[in-house]
Amino acid sequence: MSAEHMDQEQPLIAHLVELRQRLLYSVLAILVIFLGLFAFANDLYTWISEPLTALLPEGTSMIATDVTSPFFAPFKLTLVASAFLAMPFLLHQAWSFISPGLYSHEKRLAVPLLVSSIFLFYLGVAFAYFVVFPLIFGFFTSVGPENIAVMTDISSYLNFVLKLFFAFGIVFEIPVATLLLLWSGVVTVDGLRAKRAYVIVGCFVLGMLLTPPDIISQSLLAVPMWLLFELGILLGRILIKSRDYKDDQELDETADQEKQNPNT
Repeated sequence: MSAEHMDQEQPLIAHLVELRQRLLYSVLAILVIFLGLFAFANDLYTWISEPLTALLPEGTSMIATDVTSPFFAPFKLTLVASAFLAMPFLLHQAWSFISPGLYSHEKRLAVPLLVSSIFLFYLGVAFAYFVVFPLIFGFFTSVGPENIAVMTDISSYLNFVLKLFFAFGIVFEIPVATLLLLWSGVVTVDGLRAKRAYVIVGCFVLGMLLTPPDIISQSLLAVPMWLLFELGILLGRILIKSRDYKDDQELDETADQEKQNPNT
């Protein structure tokens, strides 16, 4: 085996070892948070189900149709909550793995985007819990026939709310995704503005696919998607102007240095 081939293999093995270490740290972080939260699993489920239970008719409650649901529903919720709470650490591990391969100007951009991604994800989850859930559960519990008692299964409810949590958490990342596309030069601000009508239609299509089949929850997802897209365009315009201004300054400084030192 040639020395050059061994030099190529060694960095690859080192990267794989580091990746394994980062993944191990991430799993351990989730496990530690999970062990701390598990004692409060039932209280956590009570809190997460409050938007629905507060609207149930008097004398009704949520039910468990499966024998194992009273244990596994809070267990699953606690595990997902642990991953949610560990998200800053998980993203930090991902950043630590990829940052050595980035240029200095890319690192300056990546750190604010990383912090913004964490904030926007949590903001999306909070928006779903405090704004979306009361509206859609109020709608669902009020439109049923009078002789039908609303008694939701705890596992079905958990799957429903986790789906919306992830949907809104990911959707609130749209400004970051838009900024990355603009910064990389894949698209331009004018190009995105020209496709605004298609984007709005796409928002409502995604809202239809990611939410229950009712116009309220679809609109509550589609409208923020569109507004976040507009925010991304606005921030992108400011960011690109700032980058172009700095590039012009650097070119002017280089030209001035060449004039002062024509022999260099």
